[in-house]
Amino acid sequence: MPVSVVRFNLVAPGATPAELGVRYRAALEMAAYADECGVTTVQTEEHHGAGNNWLPSPFAFAGAVLGATRRLVVTVSAVIGPLYDPLRLAEDIAVLDLLSGGRLVTVAGIGYRPEEYARAGVDWKRRGRLQDELLDTLLKAWTGEEFEYRGRTVRVTPRPSSEPHPLLLVGGSSKAAARRAARLGLPFFPSAHLPELEAYYKERLVEYGTEGWTMMPAAETPLLHIAEDPDRAWAEYGGHFLHEARTYASWQSGDIRSAVRSAAGSVRELRDEGVYRILTPDECVEQGLDSLVLHPLAGGMPTAEGWRGLRLFCENVLPRLNG
Repeated sequence: MPVSVVRFNLVAPGATPAELGVRYRAALEMAAYADECGVTTVQTEEHHGAGNNWLPSPFAFAGAVLGATRRLVVTVSAVIGPLYDPLRLAEDIAVLDLLSGGRLVTVAGIGYRPEEYARAGVDWKRRGRLQDELLDTLLKAWTGEEFEYRGRTVRVTPRPSSEPHPLLLVGGSSKAAARRAARLGLPFFPSAHLPELEAYYKERLVEYGTEGWTMMPAAETPLLHIAEDPDRAWAEYGGHFLHEARTYASWQSGDIRSAVRSAAGSVRELRDEGVYRILTPDECVEQGLDSLVLHPLAGGMPTAEGWRGLRLFCENVLPRLNG
């Protein structure tokens, strides 16, 4: 049975605070509806200082989604680890783990935008060391025992309910990220379909004598919108997908490998590329995808159209996939 994901980053170029409030509340209502329909996961993420209002606070949003749902998993993919205070992050994740009964999954990456580090006053050149400290601190903090942290003895309470700790994956597209995950015995989440990096990670597990597993995107993991008339939807709403695609392209250097990577300069090129796909319910079923990622509010998509697509998926696609 395929995994079904509804993704939210709440991008809305030029939106007023009142308009953003409407979108945020719509996202929570969509999450609750998706939960009732049997969607597997809500995925969210973070970027900072973006002119298009990209969500900067994934754990605040995750907490709201967890409170509005009862079954689905909420994945933060990915948190930019070095930008966080390790002790405070340990506390926040522990509280969300307790509130949700273990339904929060955190993917810890290091990001790829130096300007986000500069904005936070964090040294870009120290990001690897800071990530090592963050991950090590989280694992120690969640034991509930005292440990040494930056020259002092500390303890983090309360302990999370998940054993041995809340699900924490190391994300990235580099050998350094794979080594980091293997050394700590944490699962590895490559940022794209990278079998060679998965093999490298498994070799390092043997080297370090640790155990772990990989959650890797499929070779095809398009971002989907469901519509009865894809031609009309591309004509009316393709610009929203193109906005997101161009934003990503402006941020990612040549050595960044991501499941969301587009070179399109027009809606026509974007449609031909296949990274974003608008499909009818029948076409969606026929694609035979292992992971179906719905993006109902992509790039400032009107909430009414987002609802139409989500309902079409939940009413006319999901029941057929679940048999």
